[in-house]
Amino acid sequence: MTQTLSRTAALAAVLAGSLMLQGCLVGAVVGTAGAVVGGAAKATGAVVGAGVDAVTTSDEETRARREREQRDWEREQRRCEQRRAQGRNC
Repeated sequence: MTQTLSRTAALAAVLAGSLMLQGCLVGAVVGTAGAVVGGAAKATGAVVGAGVDAVTTSDEETRARREREQRDWEREQRRCEQRRAQGRNC
């Protein structure tokens, strides 16, 4: 009985959280909810945590992505300047 109650509570929490999310994140959370229902009560926290990790990005990942995009933009600008110096279009 308590195992069923735990699963129901976890499913309710995940579904309530999914109402606050947008777009494709909802699909990921609904998929996680299915995993919670099928999993054991002890694994519920790990499954929900993995689902949240899968749909969120950390500040470090965001910073790394921005730095990578900045380096790519700067590289393209240097290539464009070299092409212009050779009389070619960018």
